[in-house]
Amino acid sequence: MAGELNIVPYLDIITNVMMFVLASVSVTFIASVDTTPPAIGGSKGRNDVATKALNLSAYITTQGISLKTSYGNIAPGCQGAGPGITVPGREDEVEIDEGAGKRRERKVVYDYQALTACAKQLKNARPEFKEETQVTINANPGVDYGTIIETMDALRKDGEEELFPDVHFGVSR
Repeated sequence: MAGELNIVPYLDIITNVMMFVLASVSVTFIASVDTTPPAIGGSKGRNDVATKALNLSAYITTQGISLKTSYGNIAPGCQGAGPGITVPGREDEVEIDEGAGKRRERKVVYDYQALTACAKQLKNARPEFKEETQVTINANPGVDYGTIIETMDALRKDGEEELFPDVHFGVSR
């Protein structure tokens, strides 16, 4: 007399093994950013730019973003040349998603739309600036990676119009 084979314990084992495998698999998303690394000596990236060029540089600090050109620093509010932070950041409480939960933290929030508008204004200031495509981004040590990427995106284009698509990274001295 043959009995039926009880496969329920085997199915339980296979289910548990599958759950363990699914829980232990890590998923990695990779994004790439097209940029040119800084050259040794820092001068090779700008050889093709004329001497009367805009030479736009962005300095990201924990207080905001300063823009500097070969004609001097850009004043707050993008109102001509002058000292100060061009696009000041404001401290605000933001919600940070940590996967398992969310928490609120006070953090500096940057105005990327104002940065894009200022970059566009600088590019359109003179006809010879319209040919420029390069910008150098410098960041203080306390600035997070996401802020650098958002700044780079804000300087690259305004909607469909390209502003400064060739991004170089500099080191603050």
